[in-house]
Order: sequence, then structure tokens, then C-alpha cells
Amino acid sequence: PGSGGGSALGRMILEGDRAGLAQAMAEAGEAVGLSRIRVFTQVNGFARRMLDAMGLAALEQEVAARDGSEAGERLAEGLAMLRAEARAEAERNLLLFARGETEALRQEMLRRARLAAIPPRDMARMRAIVRGMAKKLAVRHGRRRRVARRGVLDPRATLRRNMGWEAIPFLRQWRHKRVARPRLVVFCDVSGSVSALSGFLLLFLHALGEVVRDIKGFVFTGDAIEVSAALKDGPAEAAIARILAEHGNGSSNYGTALAGFEKAAMIDRQTTVVILGDARGNRTPPRVDALEAVACRARQVVWLNPEHPALWGSGDSDMRRYLPFCRLARPCRTLDELEHAVDALLTMHRA
Repeated sequence: PGSGGGSALGRMILEGDRAGLAQAMAEAGEAVGLSRIRVFTQVNGFARRMLDAMGLAALEQEVAARDGSEAGERLAEGLAMLRAEARAEAERNLLLFARGETEALRQEMLRRARLAAIPPRDMARMRAIVRGMAKKLAVRHGRRRRVARRGVLDPRATLRRNMGWEAIPFLRQWRHKRVARPRLVVFCDVSGSVSALSGFLLLFLHALGEVVRDIKGFVFTGDAIEVSAALKDGPAEAAIARILAEHGNGSSNYGTALAGFEKAAMIDRQTTVVILGDARGNRTPPRVDALEAVACRARQVVWLNPEHPALWGSGDSDMRRYLPFCRLARPCRTLDELEHAVDALLTMHRA
């Protein structure tokens, strides 16, 4: 991949050739002996050597030569994406080949590893990490549900609290405003490229418990299918596994899915709609009008995308056409990014 790599990488970035970039990354990893990685401190070194093998210098020259142009901006975004992907690939191989690391270090690595690349042996750990993350967010946002409004005294509560001092108001009691728990409608792509992340998102939201008032779930590759009842059928992990097995894989058709979702979902001004998917509809009509209709009815739309933003809008991606109707759109490829995204949407619901 090094010979003429800059020009080749540039073409793949501009064309949104994800398969070509993934192959170039895999070949570079083999060329530098990535399977020999053993400790966390080697990650940056291996990532740099992989980029060099792919033709980093030539790509950097190409970015500089096109500075100020639209193509130059997309190449710069692609270069940033490649740096992140090289580090993620090094971390994935560390998870596969490292020996003797502590449990705390392994959990930290798993939090930052790409979900699509987690080895099967670590899935139980990942589910435990998800439950821990959800519990932490539940505690944080549960405390915020009652927010003091300083300056507005509650006379009756103050008198009751000070009965021991003959109702002399030594201890003042302020009125409180109860913050409503959010109502979520989740719309998940369960095609082969996204299904792992969709499973973790459903598990994460299910584990939030009392912080979320109600969760309705829809999954799709083509038609939108409601799975709210199935999510409550037995333990969450088993229910989600059944949903993915029954409805997962296949090719995505976002236009058909969004049109069905817009008609079927019960959405009002108290509803936060969470969409998880790469917005790649295989060049089928994207039905942006259906997403616009959803956004007009909902409190807000949050889109979580498992791809780097440099790839949004490339190739068959319609992500940039959907962006105007999303209050928040974030890349979401790791558990860390998933936690931050869920934290942000819970915080926004209170705003």
C-alpha cells in the first residue's frame, strides 16, 4: 500500500471507499507485524508505522497541495479519520494478542475499542461494562430530577421542618421543580455493519431504569419493526439477542424504514427520538421528508452514527441530508462514545 499510497488513499477517501481503506489498513497491519503488539505503550508506535506503510507522507502532501479547496477539506477529515482508525486497529490487536494485563486495564481498553471489532471472548465483559455505565448515568441524572429554585420559599414545608423550634424558620425549605423523565423512541439499524452497536445501545437504555420513563424500540433493515414488547420478554440480554437474530443482517433501506417509522411510532413533544445507523441506504431513496415529519413532532432527534464524520455523505451515505433535522449527531463507535452520547441526550432533555 505504500507505493503511490498518497494518491490511492486520496481517491479512496474522496470516493468513500470504505472497503478499500479497510483493506489498506489490514495490509499495513500485516506489513508492520501488528500481531506482535503486547503492551498498551506500543499502540501509538504501531499506529504510526501502519500509517507510514499506507502512504501517510504522500497523503499529507496531497492535503497541503489542495489546502483551501473542498477536496482538501475532505482529505484533511479523511486523514484525521485514518489516524483514529489506525490507533483503533492497534488497540483491537492488543485486545486479541496481549497477555497478562490487569482487569482494570482491559476494561479501559474495551471501553475505547471499536464495537464492531470486539472478539467474542470479551462480550460478557462488555455487557458488564455497559451495565456499570448505565448505573453511573442513572445515579447522576436521578439526582438532577429534583432541582432547587433558590429564592422561592415553600412556607408549609418550612413550618413542618421547623416544628422542633416552635415553627421559627431556622431551616428554610425551598420549592422544588420536578424534572420529567424522558420518553425515548429508539430506531436502530440492525444490518450486518451496525447490529453490534445497536444491541449495546438497547442494552444501555434498558439498564437506565428509573431515569427513563418509557422506551419504545424499533429495528430495521428495510421495514420498521416495533420490538417494544419483545424487549420486555425475559432478561434484556436474551431478548436483545433474539431480536438481532430474528431481524438482523440484510441490506439497509433507510427510506422505506423511515417512512414506516414515521407512520407507526407514537411521537409527541415529550419524546426524544434516538436513531442509530450509518445512513447508508444502498442508493435507495432516502425519504428525508419522513425524518423531517418525525423531527416536527418530536422534542428532539438524536442520531448516533458508527462511522467517522469524514465518511458522512461519502459514497452511498445520506447522512448530510439528514443532519438538518437532528438536534444532535455524534459518531458512536465505542462504549466511551456511546456513554457520552447517552449522557448528552439525557442532559438535553432537561434543557
